[in-house]
Amino acid sequence: MNNSVNMNTYSLLFSSCLIIISLFFSYKEKLDLEKETLIGVIRAIIQLIFIGYLLDLIFSIKNPIYTSLLLLFMIVNASYNAGKRGNGIKSKYIISFISISLGTFITLIILVLAGSIKYEPSQIIPVGGMVITNAMISLGLCYKQLLTNFKSKRDEIEIKLSLGADIKSSSVEIIRDSIKTGMLPMIDSMKTLGIVSLPGMMTGLILAGTPPVQAIKYQLMVTFMILSTTSISSYLACYLAYKGFFNERKQLL
Repeated sequence: MNNSVNMNTYSLLFSSCLIIISLFFSYKEKLDLEKETLIGVIRAIIQLIFIGYLLDLIFSIKNPIYTSLLLLFMIVNASYNAGKRGNGIKSKYIISFISISLGTFITLIILVLAGSIKYEPSQIIPVGGMVITNAMISLGLCYKQLLTNFKSKRDEIEIKLSLGADIKSSSVEIIRDSIKTGMLPMIDSMKTLGIVSLPGMMTGLILAGTPPVQAIKYQLMVTFMILSTTSISSYLACYLAYKGFFNERKQLL
């Protein structure tokens, strides 16, 4: 018996009426979000249709070079978006690229070596997209926390420097707090898995007809890989970024 959900075009068009709910609340409360909502919906439709046809093409080619290039394209875009959250941080785009790249590739290599996934576009691209997105979000949180702490704890850092501390020891608490900020959302989400929420991938697999126990195995893999990537990316970004808050004479800028 096949319990999978069949989403046809009519069902999708009918479900689009849900957008009206968001538009209604925006109009009623004078939030002035109607234009942004419609632009977002239109962009989502165009972008997803485009990526759908692109993935169909890439999946049919099954060439590791094309797969790697698409991953690189995704990382570059994620790095750019993460960097925009770090206004005031030196070399923010390069730091973001290095952190997201290493976090992503280390995690994917471990998954491939473990046999959890194969280096095929149909598996690498969706999995890579999940880890890259979460790494991007964690970096945005790290940057925000770094900027806030270096501003609010300026006097404390300058006192440590005047007493002979180097820039690393005077900044280590800020660095650790920023890494923690980048990792905590993922850690908190793990605590509620299966109790408060059924994650998107698990729900999608169940709707597609996959047995729940098998869907859980995939979801656990996704949870572990996202935790790994956010940890690596947050750690690298914070330790690469903090030096930019000091000049060559080890003075706080």
